[in-house]
Amino acid sequence: MDLTSSSGGGGDPRQIEETKPLLGGDVPAPEGTKMGAVPCRRALLLCNGMRYKLLQEGDIQVCVIRHPRTFLSKILTSKFLRRWEPHHLTLADNSLASATPTGYMENSVSYSAIEDVQLLSWENAPKYCLQLTVPGGTVLLQKKIYKYKKVLSNPSRWEVVLKEIRTLVDMALTSPLQDDSINQAPLEIVSKLLSENTNLTTQEHENIIVAIAPLLENNHPPPDLCEFFCKHCRERPRSMVVIEVFTPVVQRILKHNMDFGKCPRLRLFTQEYILALNELNAGMEVVKKFIQSMHGPTGHCPHPRVLPNLVAVCLAAIYSCYEEFINSRDNSPSLKEIRNGCQQPCDRKPTLPLRLLHPSPDLVSQEATLSEARLKSVVVASSEIHVEVEHTSTAKPALTASAGNDSEPNLIDCLMVSPACSTMSIELGPQADRTLGCYVEILKLLSDYDDWRPSLASLLQPIPFPKEALAHEKFTKELKYVIQRFAEDPRQEVHSCLLSVRAGKDGWFQLYSPGGVACDDDGELFASMVHILMGSCYKTKKFLLSLAENKLGPCMLLALRGNQTMVEILCLMLEYNIIDNNDTQLQIISTLESTGVGKRMYEQLCDRQRELKELQRKGGPTRLTLPSKSTDADLARLLSSGSFGNLENLSLAFTNVTSACAEHLIKLPSLKQLNLWSTQFGDAGLRLLSEHLTMLQVLNLCETPVTDAGLLALSSMKSLCSLNMNSTKLSADTYEDLKAKLPNLKEVDVRYTEAW
Repeated sequence: MDLTSSSGGGGDPRQIEETKPLLGGDVPAPEGTKMGAVPCRRALLLCNGMRYKLLQEGDIQVCVIRHPRTFLSKILTSKFLRRWEPHHLTLADNSLASATPTGYMENSVSYSAIEDVQLLSWENAPKYCLQLTVPGGTVLLQKKIYKYKKVLSNPSRWEVVLKEIRTLVDMALTSPLQDDSINQAPLEIVSKLLSENTNLTTQEHENIIVAIAPLLENNHPPPDLCEFFCKHCRERPRSMVVIEVFTPVVQRILKHNMDFGKCPRLRLFTQEYILALNELNAGMEVVKKFIQSMHGPTGHCPHPRVLPNLVAVCLAAIYSCYEEFINSRDNSPSLKEIRNGCQQPCDRKPTLPLRLLHPSPDLVSQEATLSEARLKSVVVASSEIHVEVEHTSTAKPALTASAGNDSEPNLIDCLMVSPACSTMSIELGPQADRTLGCYVEILKLLSDYDDWRPSLASLLQPIPFPKEALAHEKFTKELKYVIQRFAEDPRQEVHSCLLSVRAGKDGWFQLYSPGGVACDDDGELFASMVHILMGSCYKTKKFLLSLAENKLGPCMLLALRGNQTMVEILCLMLEYNIIDNNDTQLQIISTLESTGVGKRMYEQLCDRQRELKELQRKGGPTRLTLPSKSTDADLARLLSSGSFGNLENLSLAFTNVTSACAEHLIKLPSLKQLNLWSTQFGDAGLRLLSEHLTMLQVLNLCETPVTDAGLLALSSMKSLCSLNMNSTKLSADTYEDLKAKLPNLKEVDVRYTEAW
């Protein structure tokens, strides 16, 4: 039913009456005819014979409007969008039927039921729609899109093809009766055209891109078209089409794409577009301006999908830089081969060229010459990526200890878990190196925005990069800027990402610690991370326990070099009795006494410890009430001036103390009753008390700003007998939880709370 094919035709009078109106839908209206519905019969009478071949079947898009004829003009005027259904229609003897009788065409349309047939036209739009008036509504048939599909499927002259593409785009943009498919269909037609004709000239490429640009403003390009765009970005990155046409397309992708996993070619196109920007004369300045445009001029980005999509593109691009190396993991030299000093990688055939530097074969058996041995270079191949491994004199014990292990971790695993490899450098090829530099710089730009930093921190946790990237000195050195920004940010939702999210998985905290694979300094970044985490972490004792178990060596090393933060950490470990082993305690003491700042702080610690022991021996007041309006400083001054080792009852009611005073309260080992009525003591202090004052029996929190987050921590204080939570933000669920976990709790006040 191609309404645009030209040839003569005719038929008997009955056929003209019943079928010609349906087949003459593309007959143009005579000049002077007003825009609107024009009776088809009248149009045929004004024509000199039939101009179109009569067909009995064809593909047609169908739309049914359940409105009387009088409302149709209003619907068209308001550009009311309707859903169109594709059908293969057939002109039967008595009715118009579909090959797939569903939807609008579930029932065939009888010729006798058609009251009128009209040709529709409207302002600035082609006449391609037929109106069949039937009882109870109107059936609309449109065919124009199929004409272009047929014409563009067999191109002969590209100037004609380009003209047809422009007409097709204009039709899609100006059609008032449409849905999303009428914009997507032209893109799919052009996409198929380009995929089947790969020998086009560069100018023809650009002309087609410019022609379909208006449709791309509100529609994602289909996959094949993305491939075409990627090719253009790679081959002609300096073309103006990249800036003028691709920029709004990529902006729309970043703002509206919901899942790159379902459309990976959109991500690849975005990746290639950014690399094309980086190839311009201004380079990263252009990329930086693009990132700024995606964020916007305000302090808060209005598009929540931009950052996740940008990070997804960055991660995919960085991963691609090491893709060949990752694929060669199974063929990389194993720990056993490195240990045995093999000259050749046995029967392995690495798909990735690498260069392995290792000791001579007899080096392992000759311990006496280990420290004097020079590294020999064995070139497996030379090309894209080179791996260099250096053994130091400290490598022997670690290798010997693992000699009985049957498993053969690859070179990266060896680097991550064993000190046998002291250095490792990965050299990427020129293109991969440029890609890596571009996208690491984008991550640095993203970390500079305060409103993006919390989300960026969460997106980079747990560590999303491959081991090969983490072993690459250039990558970790550049990424260090991003981690430093996280460590400097005072917001807990940002710097808390430095810790690992689950046991057994390293976080940035471990990665940049002394001895870690990414540490390229003397531990300054590690110390700054520890400092800010200690300053905000309410579970201080738990964090100290974690440091003692996993990072005691780096802490002592930095303390030995005079780092004040690490000296404080070691002193707190001694003060809170974190270290049980006597030898380890003596080693920590020796470390503290080896520097001036450490010796001074250790002497202060000994003074406090001796003071507490003296107070416990001599005794002291058992009850103490602080004057009203006293502050945290007043409390600290008071507790440091006397003997309170036997203090059992302390009242801070109606004072101005806050959670900061908890650091002093936890140093009162005999405290059994604490009154905090009408103070500013909050959740952070309550959590600290719950860790240390395990003997507390009576606690008054009436009219304090504590919430469920802090009250839940009280479940560990099994000695509590009396608890006053009057006028707090206690919830019913938390109250029930506390009752279940505090077996000795007998007196409770929950008036003026949700649990009351």
